[in-house]
Amino acid sequence: MKFSESLKKNRDFQFVYRNGKSWANRYLVLYVLRTEGARNRIGISVSKKVGNSVVRHRLTRLIRESYRLNEAHFDDGLDMIVIARPGAKERNFFEIESALLHLARKSGVLVKEDSFPDNADGGSDIRKNEKDPDQTHKDV
Repeated sequence: MKFSESLKKNRDFQFVYRNGKSWANRYLVLYVLRTEGARNRIGISVSKKVGNSVVRHRLTRLIRESYRLNEAHFDDGLDMIVIARPGAKERNFFEIESALLHLARKSGVLVKEDSFPDNADGGSDIRKNEKDPDQTHKDV
């Protein structure tokens, strides 16, 4: 993450929980607290209620990658906590990315939203690798 750092200390998480505002959708909860700093800090929390360690780490990686690919679109000086809900455990990358960007729009922390592609919520580079059903692949 080029522009961001991780929230790691319990007291930092507690401070954001107490003083920040929260927004939620079906898969994620986002807490946001504006700070004086120039960098964003993001913390990711996935409870044992969501699943075993493999599931929790997978969700953590999906959320972190979703943020990393779109972090240039986020405002500066934010402390954010993303909490995965149990419904997120069987979702793919694109659904998690869409849920994160939805919450970012609701909370007003996206600043460069006009640069998103018209046909995608997040505009991540991974979408370019999707197979086009109109094109056929032939082995030579």
